[in-house]
Amino acid sequence: MDKNYLITGGAGFIGGHLCEVLLAKGHHVVAIDDLSTGSLENIQGLRDQPGFQFVRETIRNVQVLDRLCSQADVIIHLAAAVGVKLIVEDPVHTINTNVMGTEAVLATANRYGCKVLIASSSEVYGKGVSAPFHEDDDCLIGPTTHSRWAYATSKAVDEFLGLAYQRQFGLPVIVMRFFNTIGPRQTGLYGMVVPRFVRQALRGEPIQVYGDGEQTRCFADVADVTAAVAQLAIEPGAVGQVFNIGSTVEISINALAELIIVLTGSRSPIMRVPYDEAYAPGFEDMRRRVPSIDKIQHLTGYQPRCTLEDTLRKVIDYERRRISLADPAY
Repeated sequence: MDKNYLITGGAGFIGGHLCEVLLAKGHHVVAIDDLSTGSLENIQGLRDQPGFQFVRETIRNVQVLDRLCSQADVIIHLAAAVGVKLIVEDPVHTINTNVMGTEAVLATANRYGCKVLIASSSEVYGKGVSAPFHEDDDCLIGPTTHSRWAYATSKAVDEFLGLAYQRQFGLPVIVMRFFNTIGPRQTGLYGMVVPRFVRQALRGEPIQVYGDGEQTRCFADVADVTAAVAQLAIEPGAVGQVFNIGSTVEISINALAELIIVLTGSRSPIMRVPYDEAYAPGFEDMRRRVPSIDKIQHLTGYQPRCTLEDTLRKVIDYERRRISLADPAY
């Protein structure tokens, strides 16, 4: 049966792809986004579809949020400050957007009894070293004197809030911890590594690897991630639970840069940039970020289908088209 979905941050990278997935399944979708980090390009092909509506507004506008929630069956809350660069440079915005925005969504959803899926992050595991990370692992967050950890803490508070609403008021809440989602239409403006590397390679510029490059990540295709989100939204057993969503294929950032050079046919050199120069003095990073996806696999059968190389090729093709159009954003 088709449902009415409200996607906060619906013009963002993941949000735009998720809108496409839900519309293809026959659902009605309303996307709200203030376009602070989202883009109309992400929903360009959707705005004329009869089952889709876009609202340009912040979720902090309580009147608009109330109206939209009153018409929704399911809310997928993606609106957040994103990207390490933005988080380091504007920590007040990060905390206000993530914590206050999530509280506004939960309070309004509770008024109407909407199911809520909250987008969290692998960042909540902090400096943990027990990879692969399981949903019930302890979290080790760095000191409050380093604004880099504001995002991780704010997303942990989002999770606490959501699960508190579920336990105290019976609001159906599901928490999703995303691990390094990539794909076409992802911006590189806020430090996202794959689009940044691809653009540098296509232009023949030095590929800037932060730190020593031996830190490892697992990159999941946005098509796999959004399919998992759509499945969790209709799974009764997911309510009140936390789920990692991502790939388990681990690669170092050095190896990622080298792979992108090969796939683009670039002659770009690799240039290493100390974290202090890239972000801020005293910046700390996680050496490994590998999820256990056993929990979501057992419940939904989730299995990433896209290989890293296939996803990178899609990103490269997309970025080549943008460069050929001489997009002024470049």
